[in-house]
Amino acid sequence: MQIINKQSRSYVTWVLLTVTVAMFLVETLIGGSQNLNVLMTLGAKTNYAVQEGQWWRLITPMFLHIGIFHILMNGFTLLYVGQILEPMIGHWRFFILYMLSGIMGNLASFAFGANNALSAGASTSLFGMFGAFLALAFIYRENRFLTELGKSFLGLIVINLLMDLTMSGIDIWGHIGGAVGGILLGYALGIPRINRPKLVFRILALLIVVAISYYMYVKGMIVYG
Repeated sequence: MQIINKQSRSYVTWVLLTVTVAMFLVETLIGGSQNLNVLMTLGAKTNYAVQEGQWWRLITPMFLHIGIFHILMNGFTLLYVGQILEPMIGHWRFFILYMLSGIMGNLASFAFGANNALSAGASTSLFGMFGAFLALAFIYRENRFLTELGKSFLGLIVINLLMDLTMSGIDIWGHIGGAVGGILLGYALGIPRINRPKLVFRILALLIVVAISYYMYVKGMIVYG
């Protein structure tokens, strides 16, 4: 079973990184990446704003960062992990996984997080990438390369969530939601040209993604409405 197409390039990873860095430069030029007004203007998430109908704030925070350490940490993680995952699952699958797991992370933050907290960052999508490796390790568990990757990223998820519990200002619900989204989407999308898992299970995973996302959106609207 071929896992990585060596002729493939991580185009989507580089495009996402370029957009993210460009947005950080915009933040810096118009007032600073830690300026709350700048962050809100460019699309950072607060639950009150989403409840008022600004649904795009479930998407735009993935491309905004707060401070130089934040962008460096997430940028390097995106580049490193993306160059492993994108050639493995393909360009469009990788893009869908990145965007939808990020949205699920922001929905989890909306449903369960603090109502007045401002959040931004690609970590919801990054946890989705970590979660995808868990799904692939389970689906193709006879492949030692994938099972070892799965173990590594499971450890990374656990360590990061434990750190989230001890640090202030970290959106742990966004991380959990992103990871769950990545697991489900990784299961639904699989690896190209390999007919596993069965189509019925892929469809079921997608339906669960839709159901969980809808539940979190409705819960957020009820709690903060």
